[in-house]
Amino acid sequence: MRDSFMRADEVAKELGISKSFAYKLIRQMNQELREHGFLTIAGRINRDYFEERLYKSEREVKQNVGL
Repeated sequence: MRDSFMRADEVAKELGISKSFAYKLIRQMNQELREHGFLTIAGRINRDYFEERLYKSEREVKQNVGL
């Protein structure tokens, strides 16, 4: 069973980035969630929100480029 939250090392591995940059992305996404009234956990990001933000953006780019 997969966890509901991702840690920085998992985000870094998924995106092929450094762990410190993964923390920066997590802080940014957690801020977005707080602005919408959600509770967040420092250093972790909700897996569903992460995947939505990552893959939704990717789909939009492909649609705009015509892929």
